[in-house]
Amino acid sequence: MLTTPEAAPHGDLIDTRAIAAELERLAELHAGRDRELRTAVAQHLKAEMAGGRAKAEQLLLKDRRGRRCAERLCLMQDEVIRMLFELAERHLYPAQNLSQAERMAIVATGGYGRGILAPDSDIDLLFLLPYKQTAWCEQIAEAILYCLWDMGLKVGHATRSIDECIRQSKADMTIRTSILEARYLLGERKLYDELMARFDKEVVRGTAREFVTAKLAEREERHRRAGQSRYLVEPNVKDGKGGLRDLHTLYWIAKYVYRVQEREQLIEHGVYDAREYTRFRRCGDFLWAVRCHMHFLSGRAEERLSFDIQREIALRLGYTEHPGQRDVERFMKHYFLVAKDVGDLTAILCAELEDRQAKAMPALSRAALSRVMAKFRPRRHCHLSETEDFVVDNNRINVADPRVFARDPVNLIRIFHLAQKHDLAFHPDAMRLATRSLKLIDAELRRNEEANRLFLEILTSKNAPEIVLRRMNETGVLGQFVRAFGRVVAMMQFNMYHHYTVDEHLLRCIGILSEIDAGTSTDTPFANELMRSIQPQHRTLLYIALFLHDIAKGRIEDHSVAGARIARRFCRRFGRSPAEVEAVAWLVEQHLVMSSVAQSRDLSDRMTVRNFAGVVQSIERMKLLTILTTADIKGVGPGVWNGWKAQLLRSLYYETEPVLTGGFSEVNRAQRVAMAQAELKAELKDWPPERLDAYVGRHYPAYWLKVDLPQKLAHARLLRAAEEAKQSLATAVNFDTARSVVELTVFAPDHPWLLSIIAGACAMAGANIVDAQIFTTTDGYALDTIAVSREFERDEDEERRAGRIAGTIEQVLRGAIKLPEMATRLTPKVRYKAFAIEPEVTINNAWSDRYTMLEVTGLDRPGLLFELTTTLSKLNLNIASAHVATFGERVVDVFYITDLFGAKITSPTRQAAIKRALIQLFLPEDQARPTRASAAG
Repeated sequence: MLTTPEAAPHGDLIDTRAIAAELERLAELHAGRDRELRTAVAQHLKAEMAGGRAKAEQLLLKDRRGRRCAERLCLMQDEVIRMLFELAERHLYPAQNLSQAERMAIVATGGYGRGILAPDSDIDLLFLLPYKQTAWCEQIAEAILYCLWDMGLKVGHATRSIDECIRQSKADMTIRTSILEARYLLGERKLYDELMARFDKEVVRGTAREFVTAKLAEREERHRRAGQSRYLVEPNVKDGKGGLRDLHTLYWIAKYVYRVQEREQLIEHGVYDAREYTRFRRCGDFLWAVRCHMHFLSGRAEERLSFDIQREIALRLGYTEHPGQRDVERFMKHYFLVAKDVGDLTAILCAELEDRQAKAMPALSRAALSRVMAKFRPRRHCHLSETEDFVVDNNRINVADPRVFARDPVNLIRIFHLAQKHDLAFHPDAMRLATRSLKLIDAELRRNEEANRLFLEILTSKNAPEIVLRRMNETGVLGQFVRAFGRVVAMMQFNMYHHYTVDEHLLRCIGILSEIDAGTSTDTPFANELMRSIQPQHRTLLYIALFLHDIAKGRIEDHSVAGARIARRFCRRFGRSPAEVEAVAWLVEQHLVMSSVAQSRDLSDRMTVRNFAGVVQSIERMKLLTILTTADIKGVGPGVWNGWKAQLLRSLYYETEPVLTGGFSEVNRAQRVAMAQAELKAELKDWPPERLDAYVGRHYPAYWLKVDLPQKLAHARLLRAAEEAKQSLATAVNFDTARSVVELTVFAPDHPWLLSIIAGACAMAGANIVDAQIFTTTDGYALDTIAVSREFERDEDEERRAGRIAGTIEQVLRGAIKLPEMATRLTPKVRYKAFAIEPEVTINNAWSDRYTMLEVTGLDRPGLLFELTTTLSKLNLNIASAHVATFGERVVDVFYITDLFGAKITSPTRQAAIKRALIQLFLPEDQARPTRASAAG
């Protein structure tokens, strides 16, 4: 009979005795038929392991202990390999009187070697030999591997002698790390012991600095690939910053440098104190719980914590809703706080390594700070001129003694101020002490004039305010000193528009404003120009307002209104005048207005401009709001800020300026149109003058004001090519890599159903429209640019797809494909199942003199714009202009409409019918009802 071990310490997932008996029965049944035996064994073990995983999942749901779940799964895998080894040794390839060469140890390496295993992780095995490979050893290894593969497991394996392991460990850091974590499983124990003894003596000894440097460089590269911020809203739990791999790296380094075998020994070596070690364990347990749930839910080795599974995992882990925060947002906040703790633990270990000189200083410093420090000569152990409480240690600020903060709590702010002033990095020991001293930050310190003055200088400094504020946040000082900020630390907004947590977004915005302030932001020239023209005293107010603009997120009431209230208290605390207090509060309360108007209103409509002017009331306020809006949009995430939005903000600013100045404008509308036309002509010098003049005359003033120069040039070349080919229909494709979208430009004869036809053709081709610019020419043509989401990573694949989409649009417009036929077959998939947005339809006659403004908000999906425009056409409504925008999963489409006679929609009955018809489009299929034809009347 196959032997059975002691019961697993955390509970058995499989009945090893019963399985051993069944394998013995199968061995007798298939005696002499090795292939059939292996197949039968693999099928049985596969079924048993599936049951074991289901039991592990149920235990995890019950006790929520992630590491324990991973240990249970690892023990189950150990037992399976043990039984396969015994089966192969007893029944498949029995051997008598094995020679010295026919000895073998089976060793677990990699993550499996650590004794923890996620449900769908790879299994790494080392078949360790004393000398070269023998036939018997090869047969045993192959029998085990083939069974594991037949069970559907992903197995990485190597067969090496001890000499080969040592030689390859010296040459390859990955193999070295793998053997560092090696764990004995089966076979000749003496071989394993000999390997580890030689590994310690011949590989590890004297190479700590080399190993640490390599592992930290590997960590930086991994972070670069996964996304540098630990606050990405869809983090990689394994490889992302603050994830499990970072904890593994800490343990690898500690094990290599201190030669510890158990995590608890980190306390004995003084790396962590008891409280920090508890954080280390809790971080690992939480991250393992998340990772195991991810694998169980997805049925594969999924490492990205995507929106699709975040809420389900939140529920599995027991998170509930609180006022202003959903269950999933509370779970993700906990996740980001754990990621932050992992970063803190990394800094602590690196400080200890620096003391041992095992790590080159400062490998973990932020790149931007390192560049600043590179300008200065190293300064070792000297006091700063301003105070005796801090010293300079190798260009890093450190405390002079452990009582620095207790003696004067203002030092908790002063240390950051001095570091910023003298371009110093932060010593990890000082940051560690600051974190331990957070209880000193009380109401008295928050009222302290000196502390508040120092903080305001940090916030508004021209020397890297984002970097210093980030370090304040990482230590917890920022959240304690500004308690409203503390409430949004690690707060996630459960949507696809915001790429970062709220605190990360605010800090990034400060960094962007600092670049605008310095004039180094290359993609915000208009904001750079406005920054130079604002009144000097307003510069500070702008920094304060940007720091506070989202600080009330996660509350029940509108965060802009609540934020204005917080801003008033904050500004009074910092000694601002009543006028300055109200200016900051106004900026916070109105921080979304300019973005909304620019992206979803018709800027050529004078009522739009007058209404916006009524909100801003002065040129100076509009300047401040423009700069703040630019930084806010750019700080949302990569690719969110683009030339379209920059041009729209600039256009809204210049359209509003004459209204605020009583008709006088620094650059009036006609001049701006002329300047834009001259700019285009300067780029098209190869065009004959008469042809260039004729082309310029084809566009209305709104076109020249709303479209940036690169697009104008692309449009001009498209229209010229169409004219020379005598075509009335043409399309062009452009890739916007920053936004990960494809821009499709369509030139065609204009008619009321054109937008609906283009949208329908895109839906037919499976393209999801996320943005649109729509213009008509003076000779009756439409020039529409539609942005659709990318589907492929490789440009060549996406180019072929874009060509198919453009071809479909042309076929539909030429009549080769009938949309009504296509519409009956169109069943767009729901792409954002994780989200629920209450649809809303707003009809407003006050935002335009000539048109009724119709705003539709809801959950986006492919084909939605086609359905909206088709419904409006069926309701006998004329779309004068459309403004299409998508914010992650949320669509905001604005249409300027009239009835067929060109009049506004004023009848309450008809407005209600329009709303009903449009709301129907967002309902699930089993709830939606066909709109009756009478709704149009």
